[in-house]
Amino acid sequence: MASLWNEYAVSEAYDEMRCSKNLARASADRLSNYLDSLDGNALDVRKTAAEMAIMEMGITFTVYSDEGNIDRAWPFDIIPRIIENKEWQNVAVGLKQRLKALNCFINDVYNEQLFIKEGLIPESIITSSTNFLQECVGMNPKYGAWANICGSDLVRDKDGTLYVLEDNLRVPSGVSYMIENRVITKKVFPELLQDLDVLPVDDYPVNLYEMLSSIAPEHVESPRIAVLTPGIFNSAYFEHAFLAQQIGAELVEGADLVVQDDDCVYMRTINGLEKVDVIYRRIDDRFLDPEVFNKDSMLGVKGLIRAWKKGNVSLANSPGSGVADDKVVYAYVPEMIRFYLNEEPLLPNVPTFLCSEPDQLDYVLTHLEELVVKPANESGGYGMLVGPHATKNEIEGFRKVIKSNPRNYIGQPTLALSTCPTLCNNHLEPRHIDLRPFILQGESSFVTAGGLTRVALKKGSLVVNSSQGGGSKDTWIINTGK
Repeated sequence: MASLWNEYAVSEAYDEMRCSKNLARASADRLSNYLDSLDGNALDVRKTAAEMAIMEMGITFTVYSDEGNIDRAWPFDIIPRIIENKEWQNVAVGLKQRLKALNCFINDVYNEQLFIKEGLIPESIITSSTNFLQECVGMNPKYGAWANICGSDLVRDKDGTLYVLEDNLRVPSGVSYMIENRVITKKVFPELLQDLDVLPVDDYPVNLYEMLSSIAPEHVESPRIAVLTPGIFNSAYFEHAFLAQQIGAELVEGADLVVQDDDCVYMRTINGLEKVDVIYRRIDDRFLDPEVFNKDSMLGVKGLIRAWKKGNVSLANSPGSGVADDKVVYAYVPEMIRFYLNEEPLLPNVPTFLCSEPDQLDYVLTHLEELVVKPANESGGYGMLVGPHATKNEIEGFRKVIKSNPRNYIGQPTLALSTCPTLCNNHLEPRHIDLRPFILQGESSFVTAGGLTRVALKKGSLVVNSSQGGGSKDTWIINTGK
């Protein structure tokens, strides 16, 4: 039988499993050999088994389109992505460092504003941010942790360096798919996982519960926790229900909660009103409380911000955390680490050009064909320009958009995102990937063993978001014994 790897074309990008000479990396040697013992038909049988498991488990996500909301089975590639534990331990420390500094920054922005006063960031960047909430000024959440759950996206460049591409601090999603990916992989490759020392990922719900419990209001010993969802039509509803079930929390919608005259939050039950102490909210800030923000919101709870300000309920993540989710603010994170922690950043940023700065704007406009240009507050891969893959008309159109609102855009070099073997029509091809690990911060910090590896299923594409045709892989943090 011909080797499965004979026709595998390693590109100029760093491949997570194969070296430039198409030899297996040390960490992936046993996996490469195992895959080589299978033919394309055997892999396809396993792919079918994975698809059946996804359907049986009801793992879905919602795509919003002009035709309406479409529920789709979770797109999953059975070939895992491998990272050595020795490398991952250093990454995990860097992620904890980063979230700690970001929380210091958010707390500072809503209180002393020392970072601004020291001239380390222009005040206009903060005041013009759509995610800066004046209503949060003066607040100081427990342990100074505003963003309790963070999903930081990591990418590896062609030289093997891991960069932080962005930090998601509002309502980051994807962790349920990380956990379910492992469940599916165990069904597909049970014998392989038994033989390899792969770190588990199913400890996340326990750590999430402990973090949420730790931020409960003072003197609450056994907090009642609720997961606040926009409802079944939200794209991440599967995750909301999954996490609520996993941590033993109540899954509620806004209409299930009420704030009473004592400024406490209560849940409506068949036994009457029951007090809620911690809310893991999966609703955007502007829809949380019609009393304070969007007065037409049917998703939130009237009086919720009042209860939070009185210290009667804890919210994760705290309203206003999104001020550090801004892609313009991202450029200042290395300096935050130096300023607040007196440490050097352990994980590098991608070099970033701020269109709000005239000289950097000129550079971006001159090099649009080479750069990735992103809006400050979009997510899901929407609203951005990938210069090398764009048409002349798209570039010229984007040039006008940037000039009309420079503050809202950043430019970054187009990285050669690392690739990983992906099953395509009974054979393996390299596809570009990123990684979203999840970091928790409350009384203590926690980082997942790996995270959600997202893969661009379209050949040559750099867009990994599931909403735009991407899929995911199981991520193995592996002890090699070397």
